Amino acid sequence: MMNSAVSITGYGIICAIGNDASSVLDSLRAGRTGIGQMKYLGSKHSGLPVGEVKLSDDGMKSLLGLQVAEPVSRTSLMGAIAVRQALAHAGIKDVRGRRVVLISGTTVGGMDLTEKYYVQMRAGDPHPDVPHGNDCGRSTREIARFAGLDGVETCTISTACSSALNSIILGAEMLDRGEADIVIAGGSEALSRFHLNGFNSLMILDGRQCRPFDETRTGLNLGEGAAFVVLERNAGNSIAYVSGYGNRCDAFHQTASSEDGEGAYLAMKDALDMAGLQPGDIGYVNAHGTGTPNNDASESRALMRIFRDRMPEVSSTKPFTGHTTSASGSIETVICLLAMQNGFIPANLGWKNQASGLITPTPGRTGVRLDNVICNSFGFGGNDSSLIISRNRPETKSAAVEDRLFSVAAEETVDSADQLSGLKEFVPPMESRRMGRLMKAAHLAAFRAMKDAGISCPDAIVTATSRGMYEISMQFLDDMVTNDEELLKPTLFMLSTHNTIGSAIAVRTGCHGYNITYSHGDESFAWAMRDAQRLIAAGKADSVLVVSFDETCPAFAEDGYSGHDVYAKALVLTVK
Repeated sequence: MMNSAVSITGYGIICAIGNDASSVLDSLRAGRTGIGQMKYLGSKHSGLPVGEVKLSDDGMKSLLGLQVAEPVSRTSLMGAIAVRQALAHAGIKDVRGRRVVLISGTTVGGMDLTEKYYVQMRAGDPHPDVPHGNDCGRSTREIARFAGLDGVETCTISTACSSALNSIILGAEMLDRGEADIVIAGGSEALSRFHLNGFNSLMILDGRQCRPFDETRTGLNLGEGAAFVVLERNAGNSIAYVSGYGNRCDAFHQTASSEDGEGAYLAMKDALDMAGLQPGDIGYVNAHGTGTPNNDASESRALMRIFRDRMPEVSSTKPFTGHTTSASGSIETVICLLAMQNGFIPANLGWKNQASGLITPTPGRTGVRLDNVICNSFGFGGNDSSLIISRNRPETKSAAVEDRLFSVAAEETVDSADQLSGLKEFVPPMESRRMGRLMKAAHLAAFRAMKDAGISCPDAIVTATSRGMYEISMQFLDDMVTNDEELLKPTLFMLSTHNTIGSAIAVRTGCHGYNITYSHGDESFAWAMRDAQRLIAAGKADSVLVVSFDETCPAFAEDGYSGHDVYAKALVLTVK
């Protein structure tokens, strides 16, 4: 660990309550929601309220001054707008000669375009230059290009709804260890029929404006948007500081949170410990607060375990923006920064009825001084992350011991479906029969590697994929087309997220440690290995399971990355 402080020097945001920070601030102060009727998405379920950005695709292209012939995803357009704003706010006009990294979190990627042309693509007549929704790395590279950052290093994190917060955490880690001079970190996610139908199939969408922590809550409202922060080391123009963070796994279920909120509790505890703060030092918590019965109960329990009788003011700002899924962590980080800078606490809109066993959220307050705030972001698979932002520079960390060395204790590869029968050694047949072939391959490689290394539960799990759960995602699109967005299979959506493999292995091993998924095309595995080595070098893990996985899909066989029907490689890294 270096003797440095990670400064936030700029931010940009676009979401349902504003196309920039100033308009977002006005909406927050006025208690004005951005949730309403769909205008741009065009789904059969148009009666469901959503938090749309109030610009068409052409409007965003015009705002960016883009003249491009190929179709561009809203994910890329919104991301580029937020990145440009963040750079301008930080006063950065030229990045030449500096080591700059753009890290973006997304799960949907370009799915809003893929689904428009899916029928033609299945028929073998793909629309020119339409991105496949599972190619998340493409959206990050487009964001860099449209924001004028050609040539900078790019990275994509895909841990479902905690993606953007994990991007900020990764950026802080890279800066703290001297791996970059400037990191622009955050996330972008466009509304799509794919994830609207997916959440609807799970029966967790509310037909009214969501009411997090309210006794009458019935679900969430989806939203879209993007936000990015500029991170630098020891900057003289700091707006605030990243003082602590935690990334943990609930290791409980693919879509549900545990009753005691173990993953959320551990993430907040790690953030406090890293920041050197006590629970009483926190003035405000921006809760994940989706409005689903399960999330709000689990998060409430985790908050009560952390703060006990010293509960700070807590609110969810999703009744303003909708749940912007992979972008939510960075959008809510910027909201926390606005609250800190302007001396107010955002309201928990719509809350009226106290629920037994749940926290009592704040109606909002002005005229306050916030020195330390927590932003929570929790994703499918129990990927739980917490970030502490502080007004004052955190105390300088003492110099750490020399970086620890690592060794590869075991390595296993599965590159054919013919090998999958070997899974019965580790997973009962009644369970494995419900797994897709890629899930089986990844589990087989992982558990063989762990057996060879002599460990049953790693300290951390890092996964890498070019396109995630590719075939399952295409099957869900098929389901949408065939059944006209009705009576869809929730299991397909539940297993479509890129972090499905990492979280499933965590659940099976009981691993509550660090858990992250890289989804940046051919560069994913290299990013995963860098992260695993960093964890060991910094003393944050003694053993790390790294799993790389991909598959070809009959619909797009020509785009197969490995030449195999399934491919999974697992390594166990241990401290020397």
